[in-house]
Amino acid sequence: MLERTGYPAGVPCWVDVIHPDLDGTKAFYGGLFGWTFEVRTPPEAPTQYAYALLDGSTVGGVGGPPSDKDRPGWTSYICVEAADDTAAAVEANGGQVLVTPVDIPRAGRSALCADPEGAVFGLWQPAENRGAQVVNSPGSWNFSELNTADPDGNERFYGAVFGWVRTPFEFGTGQKAWFWRLPGYGDFLAEGDPEIRERQAADQAPGDFADAVALLQPLAGDGGAGATARWTVTFAVADADAAFARALELGATVVTPLFDTEYTRMGTVRDPQGAELTLSEYRPPTQA
Repeated sequence: MLERTGYPAGVPCWVDVIHPDLDGTKAFYGGLFGWTFEVRTPPEAPTQYAYALLDGSTVGGVGGPPSDKDRPGWTSYICVEAADDTAAAVEANGGQVLVTPVDIPRAGRSALCADPEGAVFGLWQPAENRGAQVVNSPGSWNFSELNTADPDGNERFYGAVFGWVRTPFEFGTGQKAWFWRLPGYGDFLAEGDPEIRERQAADQAPGDFADAVALLQPLAGDGGAGATARWTVTFAVADADAAFARALELGATVVTPLFDTEYTRMGTVRDPQGAELTLSEYRPPTQA
């Protein structure tokens, strides 16, 4: 398990969920992923917030009860150098700033934004909290994904705000999708993990995947009735079937049953308080 020490600007770096029942949140995710929790807020605070830990390293955050500014579901935060400047860029390119930048004691500076379609994401200007220390390992955050009815418009928005580039790829199921790339991110990763490109080549990853920072998929039915643009989160698991069954035992409900792609076995559940998450077991072609 390789521990992260930071993220460059433009890379998603943190995820959290704010629920009405914080104890219930801890019980569900602790039971599913083996997380423990470090409470970061004083006892008298109206909303409690805790870091979720996997083997002592941060993987995200949980909190509750929600304030009127909090949004339901998991939120993905993108690392930025200056939250105020990036919030201004969000508005200048047609997005909205839902919660203006605010300092989080002992952690960093954050803001909550929405893209032109209304998909909500966070900005994170790191201080002591430099982002999730563990990602991609079983029990940790694996990827965030934008579901959109306007891929072209979002390419313009996220390209202008974060420098992202949209690159097509195939899941192996015929499903149309793209990944977001931040040019140069692969070089950053290779500085701390010199063997990463060799592993990706052995797993037959797409050529530009070293720079991938997120996924992009069109909404089902091309954005038909009831479809809503949104960001979703995927967590890595060692055994998708076992994790899916465990989630249901803990009170989750099925959103998308397990299915296989060229690289993964995955499915989506809704936790007992309504947040959706995808569970994904990595199965590259070399392991088939």
